[in-house]
Amino acid sequence: MALTKVHHISLNVTDAVRDTTFYTEVLGFKAIPRPDLGFKGAWLTMGDQQLHLLEVPGFEAPRGQHFAFGVPDIQAARAELMKLGVEVSEPSTLAAVCWQCFFKDPSGNLLELNQPMDPQAGRVST
Repeated sequence: MALTKVHHISLNVTDAVRDTTFYTEVLGFKAIPRPDLGFKGAWLTMGDQQLHLLEVPGFEAPRGQHFAFGVPDIQAARAELMKLGVEVSEPSTLAAVCWQCFFKDPSGNLLELNQPMDPQAGRVST
């Protein structure tokens, strides 16, 4: 088997239209064509990574499950999200590996901002 990359991430959401707006207008994803699958949802892309939103009535986001966005400047990314009304935790370090902070999409899915550190110097990579 030769796995080459993660093709897409699929997230359950409670309102596909609202969450699509969040991912496109707040996080900068682009909507791409999606076939009629018999239920509401959206396909989005950021670079070569796809995100598929699936509307599931009554969905409750699981605790702790998340994915992370790499950022070059965690403080600037956090400030930008907060300016748009998104609640974001204070950045913290993870054992000289990275800086990380967390926020949620409108359906409660946990998302992370992650800025790697230079492991040799114990400081943030640029």
